[in-house]
Amino acid sequence: MTRIEALAEAHLPRLRAFFDASGSTCFCRYWHFTGTKNDWLDRCANSPEENLAELESAVRAREAAAFALVAVDDTGDVVGWLKLTPRAAVPKLRGLPVYRNLDLGDEVSTFSIGCMLVRPDVRGGGIARALVDAAPHFAAKWGALAIEAYPRKSNEPLHPEEAWQGPERLFVEAGFDAVVDVAPYPVYRKRV
Repeated sequence: MTRIEALAEAHLPRLRAFFDASGSTCFCRYWHFTGTKNDWLDRCANSPEENLAELESAVRAREAAAFALVAVDDTGDVVGWLKLTPRAAVPKLRGLPVYRNLDLGDEVSTFSIGCMLVRPDVRGGGIARALVDAAPHFAAKWGALAIEAYPRKSNEPLHPEEAWQGPERLFVEAGFDAVVDVAPYPVYRKRV
């Protein structure tokens, strides 16, 4: 049985194992990194411990930038991740050319699903769906009025590393509505 919990300091000892098993060296710091794309790629390849240290520090400080949900299995291992944070905490997202000129409303009461990840050995078992289904409850508890998602739109199946913002169909099936239908990255929103 997998349970969905708000990311907390107690999850940190098992979080590195989750990201390592998933082949992810970003530790969900992409939206907070201010350097160039090449600097980011270099950091992920050569200094991923900096990303982990930033995440751990943000969790301990209870920063909004560290708000996330984790899926935890019966053994206490983290098997899924969903970044769920006020859009104001991820200004890099709004700085992207595809979203920069859109009026998406309030930055504080709208929470963004910035990324999601499921451990490869348990993919296809409903963990991503459980994370998305739980998001409205947690977001409302944290003061959100709406949640946004920015999945990649594709007519072809995406490889897991291409679907880091979640599969589009998952949000449609969870009751999110397309508020901006701009390929390849539409904006989906759900009121909470």
